[in-house]
Amino acid sequence: MGIGMKRLVVIGGDAAGMSAASQARRMRDPGELEIVAFERGHFTSYSACGVPYWVGGDVPDREELIARSPEEHRARGIDVRLCTEVTEIDVDRQRVRARDVDSGAESWTSYDDLVIATGARPVRPDLPGMDAPGVHGVQTVDDGQALLDSLARTDGRRAVVVGAGYIGVEMAEALLRRGYEVTVVNRASEPMSTLDPDMGRLVRRAMEGMGITMVDDAEVTKLLVGPDGRVRAVATEDAEYPADVVVLGIGVRPETALARAADLPLGRYGGLLTDRAMRVRGHENIWAGGDCVEVLDLVSGQERHIALGTHANKHGQVIGTNIGGGYATFPGVVGTAVSKVCELEIARTGLREKDARRVGLQYETVTIESTSRAGYYPGASPMTVKMLAERRTGRLLGVQIVGREGAGKRVDIAAVALTARMTVEEMTALDLGYAPPFSPVWDPVLVAARKATAKVREAG
Repeated sequence: MGIGMKRLVVIGGDAAGMSAASQARRMRDPGELEIVAFERGHFTSYSACGVPYWVGGDVPDREELIARSPEEHRARGIDVRLCTEVTEIDVDRQRVRARDVDSGAESWTSYDDLVIATGARPVRPDLPGMDAPGVHGVQTVDDGQALLDSLARTDGRRAVVVGAGYIGVEMAEALLRRGYEVTVVNRASEPMSTLDPDMGRLVRRAMEGMGITMVDDAEVTKLLVGPDGRVRAVATEDAEYPADVVVLGIGVRPETALARAADLPLGRYGGLLTDRAMRVRGHENIWAGGDCVEVLDLVSGQERHIALGTHANKHGQVIGTNIGGGYATFPGVVGTAVSKVCELEIARTGLREKDARRVGLQYETVTIESTSRAGYYPGASPMTVKMLAERRTGRLLGVQIVGREGAGKRVDIAAVALTARMTVEEMTALDLGYAPPFSPVWDPVLVAARKATAKVREAG
């Protein structure tokens, strides 16, 4: 490293980490800033969100998930070190210890600025059989490849998905598309706990209609292993469900073991706490972004953990801009997410009913049935929209949508309204695009806003 040159060290080679590295490189040339990025896997800058669609065959080639390869990053002056895991952060001496995954060799690397982008890890309960061959969490491209390799090694066609969150639902579809008999074992009363139960019930009915066996209100107690050591069944207190492969869709937690050991500040969900510039609180030269951080919820005013690639890329842009000498901030989120299972689209933004109760908000709810297009236009399909509004002010608090083609992305209307702190009455005047192939005269979101406005008025 030359005289006067600074070094940026990045832990994690996916969305937040490499976005930060790339943005810093755009702003500072290699003679001013050396950038070293450690990645414990085999890939950089990939779409983790696309892994279920690759497993299911919608995306035929793994390489299509790679936005920028390690070689491309290196060509731009970023020293990417694959299969290298950071095992310790020495905050006082501004250095990290890294271990080569293959050889076990360890070395220290000093930094002037440090970016922690360690992501999240699939929840893996401490239960008998959980580490048996054939049991898979799916969070990275390496995880997806391991699952595909596992599927290729078994002749059986029975799959059990444990958990029914986004990953669980998406993986259930992927396995169904590959010709497996799919059972989803879910501890909650309905799938998709990011929705209220009445909306989750619509998802369950649709999944059952697709041939997926749904087992709700069921706690997994152990995984049974066959004579070959491979998983053979998932057991609950009441039953056993045969399995040739098991996929964990229970959710993810921030991967912050390194940060915890370095005594960096963590929030109630275990994620790193940062300021609006994405600088770790109390540390001028340590930054964090992506699935390992907690962010401000603009609706509730509290910190929360949301693992999404959209946020991670924005965090990286903010971090890289600030390290590069510019100025940027990340204001927070409203909690928007969209997913699908076969032809069913599932979307949500803002608060659920239990979220509103938890932060002490009084609210009104409405649920409406509408169609994606004008009812007389070919291809119109039903959709259900649920809306929450603050009781006295009428401020929009949240929206959930379940329907067929054209339903999911309508949630973006509500996401913008939440960010602007609009009332449901103000929403009714939104000038949205209309033509019969795209929407009824009154868009379903605006129909819900009208009914919510009336209910708020009735409440006084």
